[in-house]
Amino acid sequence: MKHLKKINALLACVLFAVSAYAETVMISVETDNVSMVMGTDKSGELLFYHFGGRIADVSAFKGFRSYRRSDYGTDPMAYPAAGGRYFNEPALAVEYADGYGNTELKYVSHKVVRIDGNVARTEIVLEDRLTSLKVVLVYTSYSREDVITCHTEILNGGKKPVTLKSYYSSSLPVKADKYFLTHFYGAWAREMQVDQEMLTHGIKTIESKKGVRTTHTENPSFMLSLNADGFDENYGEVIAGALAWSGNFRISFQMDETDELNVLAGINPYASEYRLERGKAMVTPDMIYTYSFAGAGQATRNLHDWARRYGCYDSSVMCPALLNSWEGAYFDFNTKTLTDMIDDVKDMGLEMFVLDDGWFGNRYPRNDAKSGLGDWETNVSKLPEGIDYLVRYAHDRGVKFGIWIEPEMVNPKSELAARHPDWVVKSAGREIPQIRSQWLLDLSNPEVQDFVFGVFDRTMQMAPGIDYIKWDANRHVESFGSEHIDRQSHFFVEYVQGFYEVLRRIREKYPEVIVQACASGGGRVEYGALKYFNEVWTSDNTEALSRVFIQYGTNMIYPACVTGSHVSAVPNHQTANVTPLKFRFDVASAGRLGMELQPKDMTAEEREFARKAIASYKEYRDLVFYGDLYRIHSPYGKGDHYALMYVSKDKRRAVVFAYCLRYQGRALVPQFRLYGLDPDMRYSLKELNVDKSRFWGAGKVFDGTYLINQGINPQLMKVYDSAVYYLEAE
Repeated sequence: MKHLKKINALLACVLFAVSAYAETVMISVETDNVSMVMGTDKSGELLFYHFGGRIADVSAFKGFRSYRRSDYGTDPMAYPAAGGRYFNEPALAVEYADGYGNTELKYVSHKVVRIDGNVARTEIVLEDRLTSLKVVLVYTSYSREDVITCHTEILNGGKKPVTLKSYYSSSLPVKADKYFLTHFYGAWAREMQVDQEMLTHGIKTIESKKGVRTTHTENPSFMLSLNADGFDENYGEVIAGALAWSGNFRISFQMDETDELNVLAGINPYASEYRLERGKAMVTPDMIYTYSFAGAGQATRNLHDWARRYGCYDSSVMCPALLNSWEGAYFDFNTKTLTDMIDDVKDMGLEMFVLDDGWFGNRYPRNDAKSGLGDWETNVSKLPEGIDYLVRYAHDRGVKFGIWIEPEMVNPKSELAARHPDWVVKSAGREIPQIRSQWLLDLSNPEVQDFVFGVFDRTMQMAPGIDYIKWDANRHVESFGSEHIDRQSHFFVEYVQGFYEVLRRIREKYPEVIVQACASGGGRVEYGALKYFNEVWTSDNTEALSRVFIQYGTNMIYPACVTGSHVSAVPNHQTANVTPLKFRFDVASAGRLGMELQPKDMTAEEREFARKAIASYKEYRDLVFYGDLYRIHSPYGKGDHYALMYVSKDKRRAVVFAYCLRYQGRALVPQFRLYGLDPDMRYSLKELNVDKSRFWGAGKVFDGTYLINQGINPQLMKVYDSAVYYLEAE
């Protein structure tokens, strides 16, 4: 209803209205360095002219002619609908009550609302005059970050219901000679792998149909290098995009016969036709775009700056360095097991202890993954003293306390499943598939929303001062259906809307608690979830070599301050790989550092090294959280080395991480040029957490021009050699 009021108010207060389309209307959405330009033609259609470098006088586009042949369809439209002369993939496809599917959107009005000195919102009203269907295109520009977000608000102003067959958030026409696409794929324990390809004619699609945990195999984000045969960190024009939606998504890239590319992004139309009643509105999720003139690296930095200020929940809070109990204890623990681990947290200099799965359930105790989900009361056999005792024990030692929940899920072997079989996602009359011995609760149902909110609420009330919640989700949607909703094609959308409603209520009551989005690791790594979560669990795979590639891909789009990265035991529990402790710490310290092991199994020497590495991490972690990321050398590149650097905004401090990923022999030594430093400064350089440095220049002072143009050549020649360098201007 609030969206309907907003749209009606907008229509009542139109600005720049055009009478019979006699005058061309130009619209420019601007940031400090970028313009997105649209304008009307003589028929009233809203055409899309430009996304790229800022154009001072957009009136120059009046009378613009593309010389496109009329039998090749229309000029690029700002929001193409199925019908009229448009025959490519539409942003909007509607079926009306009479069965027709033709929509012809014409410009009505637009206005610009200045939010503050950095943010402005442009709202453009389009209408199909025959059916009274209205579409409001909403563009929000963030000037300093060079980011523009887009979404649509679709209002049925007619007298009868309509069915939305597809309803994308944005349509982005792009014109270049070549399009080189970088996107991300993977699986559980192998998330955010980088895939790259030159786009050709036809449609390339990135999508998920899993409903929940949608980002394991594909991520709703990309980078598009223009007029280039490949990917470059520092040179060339790059568009980066990311969709803020936690459900099924689709991003498609269609190159037509004129070599023009159109990017459509939004909710996946798969099994999601949406019936829009008279007077009702559909609001789509935000699609986030940035444009870089200095390669992929600047596109990343733009997104990170925007995310920390606007896209992630309160990124001013620095998530503590922590010990998580999972790989150190699994389901097998008692109070002493946990208090000993809390003591170890204190001893090693970590800041928080997180109790993972296994703490709940009595009639069906949570001693494995097969029972107890849904029955959120403390297991009195394992923890007779209660959670409150553990929280007080931690706080008395200056250690924060966190706890794990998985509130969207239920085991068939639980009291909840027996009481409320109607709350389970299922297709009527069919077997309910299990994943990890569990079912999915139906968040399209308000009663389930109340229950899930209650799980969080009661958990927080078990003990005063719980500091952190790890919110897990260990399955996706199969055999979907809901006993609550009448139209099953609404399920995928309404589940996500219900999820967001629960999170909104949680943040209203608990604005300061730190919450992590864990979904079997990287199943919810996207900006829709990050509106409510402080961080994501990047992957269940904690093995350091795997994490190099996972974190490289993740941090191309999402900032390091939201990516949990842990040091775990060897042989690693996912890969059985054995890596040196220093390598594990050096990889984990490039994100939000944590540990995932049983400290009692560490040797005295290992514990002493951990103390040193944790202490040094605390000295530079503000750079990891809030600094500018420069990818110095790709793990996918020639030479099998990886290096990255975080630089403070004033360029006075930096931290460099460098790794050898394979045996190099004695002849090959890497050279890392430290782009991102200030050429007019001089920097002291020291290597951290070593007795003997791997770089001849450790302890020296270097001119910025030397470090930028010549760089450093650390002796990283054997697999798992690694180094961390701290630089500070004199």
